[in-house]
Amino acid sequence: MPPQNSDWWLFAIQHWAYCVLAVVLAAGSYTDVRYGKIYNWITYPGVLIGLAGHAIVGGLAGQDQVRIGLAGSAAGLAVGYLPLMLAFLAGGIGGGDAKLMGAVGALTGWRFTLAAMMYGFVVAAVMAIVVMLAKRVARQTLRRMWWSLVLVIKARQATDPATPESPKIPFGLALCIGSGIALVEVLVRGPVASKLLMGF
Repeated sequence: MPPQNSDWWLFAIQHWAYCVLAVVLAAGSYTDVRYGKIYNWITYPGVLIGLAGHAIVGGLAGQDQVRIGLAGSAAGLAVGYLPLMLAFLAGGIGGGDAKLMGAVGALTGWRFTLAAMMYGFVVAAVMAIVVMLAKRVARQTLRRMWWSLVLVIKARQATDPATPESPKIPFGLALCIGSGIALVEVLVRGPVASKLLMGF
């Protein structure tokens, strides 16, 4: 093992998780577009590598925002996985999407994961708008969403605003793109990365 003050060691500590993340995002993007799924063989290794790698590099409690340790990795896993798993149980998204963000969290920590989810939701919204406009169903979709909201406000049982004809978007791909944007933020030290203390 090279001495810890060497340039190689510093580079490895700063970038190993981001390299693994890039592979996970590339594989997840491909399978979501090609097959409409993000498979366990993509997400589970990402989670395990994140937890084990950060435990080795940062110990149990972590040392800083890069060497987040096992605790920081587990916190990222929870922040990425639990909210989307609730959405999956409610029937809103696929289970692979939740597992993907769990892997992102385990590899990068909770701060990065929050930013990645924020970007992912924005990308998904843009995708949905583009698809609705392209299929010329924006008015019908907005009308169904409006009446569902009215029923919720009136404390009545709302019907699902989606129909078999409703436009579908690859939400996993949107999350991958959002995570990729967050990764670029970290590497170039953009304003979001600086504010959230993401990365090195």
